[in-house]
Amino acid sequence: MADERGVIAALAIDQRSALLKLFAKASGRDADEVPTEWLVQFKEKVSQFLTPYASAILLDPEYGLPAAGRRAKNAGLLLAYEQSGYDKSVPGRLPRLLDNLTAMSLKDSGADAVKVLLYYSPFSDAAVNTHKQAWVTRVGGECREADVPFFLEIVSYHDQMDEKGAEFARIKPGVVTRSIEEFCKASYAVDVLKIGVPVNMNFVESASLPRSQAIYSRSEAKAHFTRASQASSLPFIYLSEGVANQTFADALTLATEAGSKFSGVLCGRATWQDGVPIFVHQGAQAVDEWLQQHGVRNIQNVNAHLTAARPWFERTGAASGAKE
Repeated sequence: MADERGVIAALAIDQRSALLKLFAKASGRDADEVPTEWLVQFKEKVSQFLTPYASAILLDPEYGLPAAGRRAKNAGLLLAYEQSGYDKSVPGRLPRLLDNLTAMSLKDSGADAVKVLLYYSPFSDAAVNTHKQAWVTRVGGECREADVPFFLEIVSYHDQMDEKGAEFARIKPGVVTRSIEEFCKASYAVDVLKIGVPVNMNFVESASLPRSQAIYSRSEAKAHFTRASQASSLPFIYLSEGVANQTFADALTLATEAGSKFSGVLCGRATWQDGVPIFVHQGAQAVDEWLQQHGVRNIQNVNAHLTAARPWFERTGAASGAKE
């Protein structure tokens, strides 16, 4: 999963419903009219052209296994175990595992690690969070039994707020930090946490956003990064949360300035999402060229911001940075 330094510089393209929406928007179709083959082909292209610059790639068993075979020789493979999205008719954004799979079967399919995504808010109803905690414990037990590393992706939210809005931005630092504290408990058997940065970068003081209009000053934002980092007893990596490439790079700069002890990234849409309309409107050869130029530039921009990332093994007591 990691490079020779013990830093996880991983690429994510396990998106399913989110990728369908990108294709639907680019093509003007409804999501259920998007050809499945588009997803399969696009994932293959991303894997082929970008994994030479990544330590690993995260894919899904539904559309991503052909792409797993196109990855660079030295790139590890994470496979997603959760169903995409959640049942909107049931409150609480409850997680669900893919049918007819286990952690062991994912390992048998070639996975070097297993990942699940969990929507989590410490403000949710206690029964909802008890259900989610039991679900994570189950997955952790499966991964331990299969002897495969367990990556837990936590997506922060609030049931009554827009996660992209100012109201949630004010409470996001606490939501992220409290979630980290919960899932670092040994009972969950998590090996690596995948988390969003603890601030919404659109509300951080910058050259284009004066302090009078910002929710966080730069010093306040850095303090939130520091607190979230200190809350984790496990190796943790940042996800890009669908933001633009430079926005994610700016977040990594803040993390570095704050002294965050993150162990890398698992970055998806910030690297490849602008290639979707190229694929739809100009075809496979055009997206090859886009990935070789812009996609590579995007992933290299992220990688350039990992110089301060800490080896995963520093938080585990492992003796060396041998490639996992």
